[in-house]
Amino acid sequence: MKKVMNRKNLFSFIAITLLGIGGGFLGAMAFENTQSSKEWSPPVSEVQTRATAVSGITTSTDFSTAAQTAVHSVVHVKTSVEQGYTMNPFRDFFFGFGQPGMPEMAPRMVQGSGSGVIISEDGYIVTNNHVVENAKEVKVSLNDGREFTAEVIGTDPTTDLAVLKIDASKLPALPFGNSDDVLLGEWVLAVGNPFNLTSTVTAGIISAKGRSINIIDNQSAIEAFIQTDAAVNPGNSGGALINTSGELIGINTAISTRSGSYEGYSFAIPANIARKVVDDMLRYGVVQRAYLGVNIADVTPELAKEMKLEATQGVYISDVTNNGAAKKAGMEKGDVIVGAGGKTVKRSSELLEVIASRRPGDKLDVTILREGKTKTFHVVLRNREGNTDVLKKKDLENMQTLGATFEALSQDEKRKYGLRGGVRITQVGNGKLAEAGVPNGFILIKLNNSPVNTQADVQSILGSLEPGDGVLLQGYRPDGKPDYFAFGL
Repeated sequence: MKKVMNRKNLFSFIAITLLGIGGGFLGAMAFENTQSSKEWSPPVSEVQTRATAVSGITTSTDFSTAAQTAVHSVVHVKTSVEQGYTMNPFRDFFFGFGQPGMPEMAPRMVQGSGSGVIISEDGYIVTNNHVVENAKEVKVSLNDGREFTAEVIGTDPTTDLAVLKIDASKLPALPFGNSDDVLLGEWVLAVGNPFNLTSTVTAGIISAKGRSINIIDNQSAIEAFIQTDAAVNPGNSGGALINTSGELIGINTAISTRSGSYEGYSFAIPANIARKVVDDMLRYGVVQRAYLGVNIADVTPELAKEMKLEATQGVYISDVTNNGAAKKAGMEKGDVIVGAGGKTVKRSSELLEVIASRRPGDKLDVTILREGKTKTFHVVLRNREGNTDVLKKKDLENMQTLGATFEALSQDEKRKYGLRGGVRITQVGNGKLAEAGVPNGFILIKLNNSPVNTQADVQSILGSLEPGDGVLLQGYRPDGKPDYFAFGL
């Protein structure tokens, strides 16, 4: 049962529960008071009926067509996860405890349950990463009663998404909708398998967008959830959030709760993020993450006063990376981002949502406020290494094994240390470098006797290595003393 505390200073705390294996809890958070939405007119489709309220707003109350279609596209995901070890008293009674050659402990298999959404006729299914994480076996049950063993094609912990594949054809795939078009107050349906109650449909409205609740435990996490009041419970994770046209607009992921069950709000990953992540996994084998190359913070009254900002909302740029897309485009520290991709940006989660649906090399218009004036920059997004190349799965896996981040040395730093090249390890992380004792700030000069000047150089050298190969780092500690570290992948 994993818990995460939100560090924000907010008015009240409520637990955030991931709806996966065993309905385990994940985190505690506080919500800001939401502003009341403006009056609006919801779209009406062929599956909707019209009913006029006292205010004159047209609403839809017939969800039967969308619901009856969606239940056939939402599957029941069952997993077997190995957790720890347990004693076997029957074996010990007959054979004695701790006999030579006899294992003293036996693994304990825990059964988990969640949901998934069929996105192609040939058996591809999207679900949450936390539903299938560490699973030894994944089985998928369809609404018609058939059951299949599923292959995990790929996972992305930063967005809490995973893609499964079953050997089947002519399946009822659920079409993707455009989650950017979702409106506050719009009717939606949540479809899934709460408490192992298969093919369950609940209704609610969109109560907020771009919600960050700090439940994804990853340094590069992207959280821009659609918040609804559709009833969602443990087992709904990975299920569908659909509009009344029967389109997939989100993947149900979490609930806000004190008890572990639904208490009023649920959260879904926007369909536009899910579609991009799934497409990357199927096309490249790994998610192609785009980066703007900035350190950011939400504009608050306190920050605005401290930094003497004229903006009352937006995303403040506290730093710009040397080789990032923002700096190349002309953006500066102290700018306040107020728009991106044609959308208004009021907080960092909204900016991250825009960038998460794009790849390195994509162009993005970013509007900033600088000294009271707005300016729009045409930015070419880059990958983590500072270029627009497509990352290969093997390269990324080896980089993740190291668990570190790198940045090129500036000309001033090169002159200071008398170097021609090198990269600084800015964050050692929790991977192989940390295990080997490499300190933060270590200046890497050579990797396996090859000079390195950029993170791309590190990635290229690692890409030629296989699991078990040796890795030799040569360079200087932050105090300037030469040192080296060696370990195996």
